[in-house]
Amino acid sequence: MAEARTGSFSVRHLPGFTPIALLCFALLYAPIIIMVLYSFNSGQSVALWEGFSFEWYAIAARNETVQEATLRSLVIALWASGISTVFATLAALGTTRTRNFRGRTFIYVMINQPLMVPEIVTAVALLIFFASIKVATGYTGLAYLILAHAAFCVPFAYLPIRARMEGMDTVLETAAADLYATPWMTFRRVTLPLMAPGIAAGAMLAFVVSLDDVIITEFVKSAGQDTLPTYMLGQLRRAVTPEVNAISTALLGLTVLLLTAFFILTGRKNPAG
Repeated sequence: MAEARTGSFSVRHLPGFTPIALLCFALLYAPIIIMVLYSFNSGQSVALWEGFSFEWYAIAARNETVQEATLRSLVIALWASGISTVFATLAALGTTRTRNFRGRTFIYVMINQPLMVPEIVTAVALLIFFASIKVATGYTGLAYLILAHAAFCVPFAYLPIRARMEGMDTVLETAAADLYATPWMTFRRVTLPLMAPGIAAGAMLAFVVSLDDVIITEFVKSAGQDTLPTYMLGQLRRAVTPEVNAISTALLGLTVLLLTAFFILTGRKNPAG
C-alpha cells in the first residue's frame, strides 16, 4: 500500500503548488512582458504609456552605431558557433565512440569547465591571456573576441551533440563496417547524418550564447569593438530609452526563435536509437 502511494505521488498535489508556480512565472516573465510592451511606446518615457508606435524600432534601425554593433555581433557569433561546434563534435566523438579509458571523466570535466566556473573568472583569464598576445603581436582585431566566445561556447555545443550520440544505436555503424565500409565512409554516410540534428542544435545554442554575451566581451574587446549587448549596456549607463527596449525585444525575439528550433531538434528521436 505504501509503495502504491509512493508511486502515485505528484508534486502538483502539494498544498499551494499552483499559486506558487503562477507567482514564479509572474516574477520571471512580467518584467520581460513590460519591456516588450513599452518598446512600442510612442513617447520617450519608459514608465508612462503615451500611445502605440513602431517609431523606436525605426530609430534603432536607422542608428548607424546599432547597425555596426549588430553586424559585429552576428559575425562574432557565427564564427564562434562554427569553431566551437567543430571542436565540440570532435570532443563528442572522442568521448562516446571510443572504449572507456582512464581520464575520460577528467576530460569531460575540463570540457565543461566554463559552465562550472563563474563567467567573470573566465573573462579575467581570457583578458590576461589575450592581453599578453596583443602586446607581443600588436594585433587588436576581432579574432580575440571570436576565439574567446568560441572557447566559452564549446560546452554549450558539446552537451546536445554528446546527448545525441549517446542516444544513437551503433547497429548501423556496425552493419556498415560488416559491409566493408571504411571508417571514414561509415562516419560520412552513417554517423554524421545521425548526428546532424545534435550538431545543428549545438551550433544554435552556441550562437545564442555568443550573441547574448556581455561579460567576456566587455573584458576582451578593444576600443571600437562594441557588440549589440555591450552597446546596450553603455546606453543603460546613460539613460533607459524606448530604443533600448526595442533593441532588447528584437534580440529576445531572435533568441526565442533559435531556442525553439533548438528544442525541436533535440526533441527528435534517433531513427536508429
